[in-house]
Amino acid sequence: MKQKNPNPQGKGLVPVLAALGNASSGVRIVPKHLEQMTADLFTSMFVLESRFSFKPVRGRKYWLYRYGERFQLSPVFPQQWSVPTFDQVIGCCELHDDLAWTLELSAETAQDAAFIAYIRTRRETLEQALQASPTLEAALPVYVASLPFYQRVFASALASSLGKSMHLSGIAQLNYQQAFKALPASF
Repeated sequence: MKQKNPNPQGKGLVPVLAALGNASSGVRIVPKHLEQMTADLFTSMFVLESRFSFKPVRGRKYWLYRYGERFQLSPVFPQQWSVPTFDQVIGCCELHDDLAWTLELSAETAQDAAFIAYIRTRRETLEQALQASPTLEAALPVYVASLPFYQRVFASALASSLGKSMHLSGIAQLNYQQAFKALPASF
């Protein structure tokens, strides 16, 4: 009788630690302004909260699509779809060497007032969470249980990268208001 594999995806502790190590290897850390750090955190978490089931590669272009109320990251460019199944092309994403994501909105999405309002609301939610946190470092997404495997790994690696950047900037142990007041003197 053949036994069922209790871990069919091979995502036990050793592979998780290896994935975290691989995601963090070769990361280039630079000090960042508070505004850049919050922008990187917001954009990166927006991308990482979308659906995808592949391991992203630094420096490669990906596309973010909207399907109804959900977002999905894909390596497939909009022009490569024989029959588009998505509702909207949100834009082009890239994972950078510091593990932060950038998102360049498509022309259509940049003009979409409802989407821009949605983003503004999500950004305000992040700002409120940062303001409520005792320190900036405590607000980083070290472990986000609700995220799937690769998203969780990259969120944790992003937290490490941003944490090191904040230490270089001298703002990691400050709360949001203190870091905001220290911003002009930091750089």
